[in-house]
Amino acid sequence: MNKKLIILFIGVMSLFGANNLPIKQQDVSPQQLQKQNRQIVKLAAQELSKQLPQKVDKYTTIVDIKSKDTSLVYVFEINAGAKSDEAIKKEDHTRMQQVITKGVCRSSKRFMDAKITIVYQYISAISKKNLFSFKIDQNICSKIK
Repeated sequence: MNKKLIILFIGVMSLFGANNLPIKQQDVSPQQLQKQNRQIVKLAAQELSKQLPQKVDKYTTIVDIKSKDTSLVYVFEINAGAKSDEAIKKEDHTRMQQVITKGVCRSSKRFMDAKITIVYQYISAISKKNLFSFKIDQNICSKIK
């Protein structure tokens, strides 16, 4: 993810109190925690979306950020020129998922601790078809060294 977006994302989370989230069950009921997390995700998506669309690299543009329950969903378009949708799925999915997951797990520990999920969705800029998506959550981050 673009460094500016990561910095903005962390700033938004600080602004909305993500650094002070009560994440112990004895501090707040699970229902209250879920409600709070949904609100944080919704506000973060609204704020981060103001910067879009934004070019990430030569092939990728982030076109949308939305909230879905306690998940923050980043939507990217990939324009790989003559490379087919099938080739992108086959050649890029695993590599991108590994690299991005490691980065998000390092930079978004507070989200993971608060049981907020981050989803990356990739669509073709040419065909507009869904290429692949993956989610990053506390369970996935706990398995990364």
